[in-house]
Amino acid sequence: MILCCARAETRSVSAARCEYEECSKNFTVVAEHLHFGRAAEALHIAQPVLSRQIRALEEELKVQLFRRDRRATELTPAGEQLLADARPLLAGAEALRRRVGRAARGDRFTVGFMPGLIVTAAVRELSRRHPELTVDVQRVDWTEQTAVIHDGRVDVCFVRRPIDPAGLTVRDLFTDPRAVLLPADHRLAGKETVEIADLAGEHLLQAPAAVPEWRDQASAGPVLRTMEEKLEHVAAGHGVVVLPMSAISFYQRPDVTHIPITDIAPNQVCLAWDSTRRNPLLIEFAAIAADV
Repeated sequence: MILCCARAETRSVSAARCEYEECSKNFTVVAEHLHFGRAAEALHIAQPVLSRQIRALEEELKVQLFRRDRRATELTPAGEQLLADARPLLAGAEALRRRVGRAARGDRFTVGFMPGLIVTAAVRELSRRHPELTVDVQRVDWTEQTAVIHDGRVDVCFVRRPIDPAGLTVRDLFTDPRAVLLPADHRLAGKETVEIADLAGEHLLQAPAAVPEWRDQASAGPVLRTMEEKLEHVAAGHGVVVLPMSAISFYQRPDVTHIPITDIAPNQVCLAWDSTRRNPLLIEFAAIAADV
């Protein structure tokens, strides 16, 4: 499907057209920023060009996608519907492109994994069974552990719940006890265990969804993405982090300590992959992961 995107920036009055995928991408960036200037910066194009692209898209669809005034930019109901539909289409197109590219380069299978999870045994077993197969690994973080599956960056991923299972096949593997990371000189340092109530008033330096039990027991601080950032902020006394023990064992430093939490559930580790795919290697690897 081809949609008109913009007029070419040339001396003539000739019109340019772009593929639906590119139009959808530019629209979603504007929808996510709700600011044409910031969206244009993110896309590395001039704001007037982006504005013309969106107007051309609205003309093609015969709907208004955004409401704009001097104070704000908002999505219309039609814009919200397009955003909901465009995201999976873009992810599917990107996943297809990556899989086709891997096929062109030869047999390749990529395994994603969250910090602290050891995937060596499963990867080595798959390589032993299929010596012609190149098995890659890719470390992912909390915010992208399912996105890397949907967009084709990995074939399977060792993930930590909670996740959005939509469009995925998910197999539970094992549970992982959780503990709180604290500065070494924290008031609770040295205790054998703690409860969530003991942490009341502490700043949680991660997305609240990662620790549903947190609720109102403590306040939320700045949300940090990487383990290194979390350790730096914990060591500096800016807040605390709740992590699975397997992740803690990988990231230890003398100015940070950890204490098991007795009244929260352990983290569930799973293997996930795109449920629409029929590659037999996916089922085989899932069985290997369950065994090892």
